[in-house]
Amino acid sequence: MKLWHCKDARSFRVLWTLEELGLDYELELLPFPPRWMKPEYLQVNPLGTIPYFEDGSAKMTESAAICEYLAVKYGSGLAVRAEEEDFGAWLNWLHHGEATLTFPQTLVFRYLTLEKPENRNPKVAGDYRKWFVARTVLAERALADGREFLCAGRFTVADVSVAYAMQFAETLGHLGEVGPGLRDWWGRLQGREGFLRAKARQAG
Repeated sequence: MKLWHCKDARSFRVLWTLEELGLDYELELLPFPPRWMKPEYLQVNPLGTIPYFEDGSAKMTESAAICEYLAVKYGSGLAVRAEEEDFGAWLNWLHHGEATLTFPQTLVFRYLTLEKPENRNPKVAGDYRKWFVARTVLAERALADGREFLCAGRFTVADVSVAYAMQFAETLGHLGEVGPGLRDWWGRLQGREGFLRAKARQAG
């Protein structure tokens, strides 16, 4: 089992999940963005994106899908079973974290930081930041009553997926614009042993 990872990038979801599960894995740390900073990585993953993950014959590039794969395959409470009442909610939150909450922030990052100075566009970045903040309303409502986790009454990879979007918001400097329920929840999750081990592991 091997994970190719850049510090605090989307691949952090997978790193955190691996640590929560206590699995044995090899970690290869890459500079960001790897397709520019380490072009030989394209021989491993032609997309040049991270994460890239291998487990036997499984070769995967989507962070939320890898978290689902690990939680289901290695049989833990991090997955919600099909017969459980919150199975649909679990799947929805798992993919909501990436498709709804992380995607707009990648465009904020791109148009404020990644593009060459002449191609940066603060107006576009600002529009996508507002889009992200508006889309946090669902999770804020779910957590506003002090609920500890998003679904099933326990910590799952759905929490990992949505929490990564909060980590990205903190990195980009707009976490303060999301609701207090989300901020409090994110603060609590940062105290988990699996999260702390993942942070330590990526620090080398």
